[in-house]
Amino acid sequence: MAAGACASPATTTTAGVPTAPSAPSAPERVTGARDGRLEGRLDGRDRIARIALTGKVTAAGVSATSRWQIDELGGRQVLVRGTGREPWRIEHKGGLLRVTGENGDATPWRQGPFVARVHEATGFVQYDNRRYRGELWFTPTDSGILVVNRLAVEDYLRGVVPIELGTRLPSDRAALEAQAIAARSYSYARVPANPADTPRSGWHMTAGVSHQVYAGVDAEHFVVNAAIDATAGLVLRFGGLIVDAPYSSSCGGQTAAPREAWSTLRDEPYLASVSDTNPSTGRPFCDLSPRNHWTHAVDAAGLSDVVRRALLSAGARAPQPGRVRAIRVAERTPSGRVGALVLTTERGEVRIPANQLRAAFRDARGAILSSTYFSVDRESRTGGHLHGVSLRGVGNGHGVGMCQWGAIGRSRSGQDARAILRHFYPGTVVGFAD
Repeated sequence: MAAGACASPATTTTAGVPTAPSAPSAPERVTGARDGRLEGRLDGRDRIARIALTGKVTAAGVSATSRWQIDELGGRQVLVRGTGREPWRIEHKGGLLRVTGENGDATPWRQGPFVARVHEATGFVQYDNRRYRGELWFTPTDSGILVVNRLAVEDYLRGVVPIELGTRLPSDRAALEAQAIAARSYSYARVPANPADTPRSGWHMTAGVSHQVYAGVDAEHFVVNAAIDATAGLVLRFGGLIVDAPYSSSCGGQTAAPREAWSTLRDEPYLASVSDTNPSTGRPFCDLSPRNHWTHAVDAAGLSDVVRRALLSAGARAPQPGRVRAIRVAERTPSGRVGALVLTTERGEVRIPANQLRAAFRDARGAILSSTYFSVDRESRTGGHLHGVSLRGVGNGHGVGMCQWGAIGRSRSGQDARAILRHFYPGTVVGFAD
């Protein structure tokens, strides 16, 4: 995992999801499911999250599994009522929306946003062949339709934890509970207590790797749900405040401080670099991960692409990288990761800082480098130029905060969720959010 209202549509954000135009400032209300609205958990104290599913579609198919309806925001106008499974289509044109049916029926074009919600607590709304709890909001933007799932944070976590941690084994219960608490803290750091405080973007988090990967109801699992329910409302606190709790797949044996991964974030005491070594074996707990050890080969054309991406990130408009002559690690971070890499070309040296390395080395499929915890393993040369290098590394992800495979390893060694969290977020305590 990873990182007021606007009167008109805004440009696309770095996460690739555009912001939404402003909506009427009527307060949002969370009530029972009988009237078709969300039912907050924890006696109504749960926060309500807005999760952006997509922001660039020109049409969105929507249906449900039980009685449902689509209306304009605030219930000003009921547009569609159904008994479930009926496919409807929300279309976008010129900043307006309409609903169309299979038989050619269509509503008038309206400003929106449109809201799809079910009438029964056991029903789900559906979009893009996935089921979702809560409501689906469809808002016109300058680049298409912004689709947002609005739901209680506890229900949101049910579609996050099984994807982010990737285990459903009852024996990993402590790791699942630790993941639930960390993901809840991460969410509460972004979702305000007052549901009327809608962000300018129209969402609090996206459903992809820019925040927490979220896949709705179809990702849920009873073992994971039990861990979420057992920790309901619990977050991490430091100095009395809820902490932003990042996490990554595996740390390679040592977690990283924030500034080792992101130049824009400051280091925090509770995100200090810590060892993940198992004292009984002398090996990292996260060695359980099948991707904790890796190699990455780059040929001459790939090295030119790395240089080109680095120059573009530095502001060059039309970079013409020369052939690469040498590659070296210029500095390392306190945790041992690469702090900067220097490639010497025919046109001079190109320095790539740690926060750009993983993207600069992405492969032909677009996958970024597993981590910055690596060494240059082998070099192939011809006539004074590199025609290939091989990187050998450990860890998968940015390395900040909880090491997820380390949490699984610690769980299997007998540690409980609180012990796992105390280790990866030093100085924090587990407590209720609100």
